[in-house]
Amino acid sequence: MEDCIFCKIARGEIPSSKVYEDEQVVAFNDLNPQAPVHVLIVPKAHYANLNEAGGMPEALLAALLRAASRIAAQLGLDKSGYRIVSNCGPDACQSVQHLHIHLLGGAKLAEKMS
Repeated sequence: MEDCIFCKIARGEIPSSKVYEDEQVVAFNDLNPQAPVHVLIVPKAHYANLNEAGGMPEALLAALLRAASRIAAQLGLDKSGYRIVSNCGPDACQSVQHLHIHLLGGAKLAEKMS
């Protein structure tokens, strides 16, 4: 997608505070963090959200979760705990129409999500 901000970040056209990158995904700090640690993990290929998972290579889905685990360990969250979230659609408040996973941690997170 030409105008997708996450595609532009993945291609290096827009600077980001990158914390992880491999062949399939890139991860960077969220500009509007909702926790002390808030990293966005995005596939380099454009998919709007998890509704498109049926058409994604299984290796890409695995790469997203593997990246979350690696980043959590890299940031020391594997010891204390972390949350991963993927908003899908307007009722979930998905603001960028590019599949992404939020990795949240660094503090005790609320038990109930609002």
